[in-house]
Amino acid sequence: MSGTPDDTKPVNFTVKAPVYLQIGDAKADTAHSGVCVVDVNLPFGKPVNIEEVTFKNYYTAYVTVRLLRRNPEQEAPAKWCTAVRDLPLMDNPHTEGGSQDYYTIHRTQMQVEPDHVVCARLILRQPSLAWLTFSLEDIQIFPHTEPDPEKEVSDWLSDLTLTDQHPDLEGLPDPQTVSSSIQQMWALTEVMQTNQTTASIGRFDVSETHSQPHLSCNECVHDGGDVITFGR
Repeated sequence: MSGTPDDTKPVNFTVKAPVYLQIGDAKADTAHSGVCVVDVNLPFGKPVNIEEVTFKNYYTAYVTVRLLRRNPEQEAPAKWCTAVRDLPLMDNPHTEGGSQDYYTIHRTQMQVEPDHVVCARLILRQPSLAWLTFSLEDIQIFPHTEPDPEKEVSDWLSDLTLTDQHPDLEGLPDPQTVSSSIQQMWALTEVMQTNQTTASIGRFDVSETHSQPHLSCNECVHDGGDVITFGR
């Protein structure tokens, strides 16, 4: 399964004709050793950072991937290194399981970082004599791209905004009702402060600062004689 973005295009390259190694004198002995070498040349002067290599198998039992890498900070010649060694592609070389499956080799599966690559060499092995030929088809190499940090932050903020736009209000009181109750409490507080009244709510009586009569907890008398009733 591919791990590259959907809009990532494979690298342009040229594939040399497969070279089958032979045992003994090539002119007199047609017996194959079961080893085939396929060279993939990347664009000249444009080293590639590889994300993954994909292909369709054709009766190859094992594949080894070697990379020719060039260090851009040094003038030294490019060096070969082994990225993947003897990766099994078939359940059993003598049976057809996996013989024509699609495979992906990701950079995380490689023993070295596949960066600054100028050539890839695929070494195919098929020890079974049951198959006359073996190879790899539809080879593709996808480049490695660094993620855009600005895009990641933008996506995160977008997700956060969408979450904030749909708060869960289930079980909460109606905002208008709460606002109305707060306004009534504020108005009542203003009235009590204007008449300089000190009161304690509950079982205790209310006393006025200007020799007003004592009140029960259910009512309060103002200077004008009006009665305001408090419910318990």
